[in-house]
Formats: sequence, C-alpha cells, structure tokens
Amino acid sequence: MKTSEKPTNKAKDDSMILAIDIGGTKTLLGLYELDGDLKSSYKFETPQEYADFVQMLRDEIPKFIGKYHVNECVAAVPAKIDRAKGIGIAFGNRPWENVPIGKDLSTILGLPVNIENDANLAGLSEALLLPKKYKKVLYVTVSTGIGGAYVVDGKLDKSMIDAEVGHMMMEHEGRLCTWESFASGKAIFNKFGKRASDITDPSEWYIVARNIAIGLINVIATTTPDAVVIGGGVGSHLEKFKDRLEEELKLYQTNVVNIPPIFQAQKPEEAVIYGCYALAQQV
Repeated sequence: MKTSEKPTNKAKDDSMILAIDIGGTKTLLGLYELDGDLKSSYKFETPQEYADFVQMLRDEIPKFIGKYHVNECVAAVPAKIDRAKGIGIAFGNRPWENVPIGKDLSTILGLPVNIENDANLAGLSEALLLPKKYKKVLYVTVSTGIGGAYVVDGKLDKSMIDAEVGHMMMEHEGRLCTWESFASGKAIFNKFGKRASDITDPSEWYIVARNIAIGLINVIATTTPDAVVIGGGVGSHLEKFKDRLEEELKLYQTNVVNIPPIFQAQKPEEAVIYGCYALAQQV
C-alpha cells in the first residue's frame, strides 16, 4: 500500500521507517521504505510484564533493523496515551499503567519516537484506501471493545483523536451504559455464548446490527462523515449484517443527519502497521 504523498528528501536511500504494532498477543515490527513499500516484517509474542516487553524490544529491534538506517519510528499502542510524554496510561489488554513506552523506544533506537493509539492508526490507514472524494472518514472498530478514529483530508482530526467512542453513555434496555457494554465482540459473546464468526442465525445478526446502530448514529450525527469504515473482528463479518445495519441507521435519518455509505475495512490485518508508516510521513 502507498499513500498519495511522496517523501521529499527525508533521508538517504537506505533510510527506513520503523513501524511497531503492539498487540495484546503479538507485537509486529515493520520496516518501510520511504515510498511505502514494506521491506520486511517480524512478529513475536507480547510478554505479559512490561519490563520483559522492553527487554524483548531491546533484543529484537537491532537484529530486525540490521544494516538499515531508521530515521523515523511510530509505535501503535493499544491504550490511552499521553503523546507529549510518550506514556501509555492504561492498556485494555495488559495490566500496564503509565509506562514510558515512547522514552524506552527512543532509548533503544536513539531517535525520537511518536506513539499513537492503534485504533487511530488503523482508521488513518483505512481512510487513505478510500477514494479521495470521501474527505471525512469515520472509522469504527468493533472487536473485544469498540474504538474509532476520524480522518479529515487524509489526516487524523485532532479534535477527535482522544474520543473513546466505545465509552459513550446511552440508554439501552432501560438502563444507562456504555456503547461497547452491549455492542462489542465481548458483549456479543456474553449474550449469545458465541463469537461473531460462529453466528448464523439472522435474528441474532439483527440484534448485533441494531446494537451497533444505536451508538453509531450518535457518532455519525456528531462527526457528519462522508463515509464510514467498520473494522475489527466483528467488522470483518460486515457482509452478514450490513443490510440490516443500514436499515437500522435509516430509521434515524433526518434532514440534519444523513447516513453516509458504509464500507468494510479493506486491510484489517495490515491497517495498524501501515497507519504507523502513514503517520510517520505526516509528522
């Protein structure tokens, strides 16, 4: 994948951009040439303890980089973050709190490292894959939890960059709760005793679509996007409930709230790591 923007004398021919996708079970390293070609990649299990994780990075990154010169690095962090201080504040899939991931990576690499939330980077990547006529793109990932990103003119919108859409409070079945508490992959499993990949009953997909629509319409009304991209584990099955989702959303359509076209994420396995590269080209 490549963005439409070309690098402008950013470094020597052997210079690379290092992308790091820190996942709950696996961490993926990607070495990108400046034109967006993925030179190589390497995956390893993410240790449970943060100190062990840093040691793993210290051991593996130099071997992975080899002879190449890395002049930029962006790390995708599955957490609430403090960008200025390079801190991962709270992780949803690890008991890590207030860890100096940016500083630790900078020490290993000997250069400044930008960190960004993984959902934002996935959204940036997926937005860049859409036709340019879609200037404002809302990305929503429906997995264990629900996250999102808002991209305007090919860049993350700073006013929405820390919006935790899955934590929006709303009324559902007579009680006030977060959107992800009844519409996420975890909520689906709790309700049906099965993962989205195992659902075959149309009536169950109707409930999934309805619950996603309840929160999605609120985000659409707030952001007024030109297009919506659905990603994540549940989103990978969008074709099974897209028609029902669109029907549910149209119930809310008014002269003020227009329902944009909805797309399935095109590169769900690569979105985060490529988003790291795309952001490095913009900062």
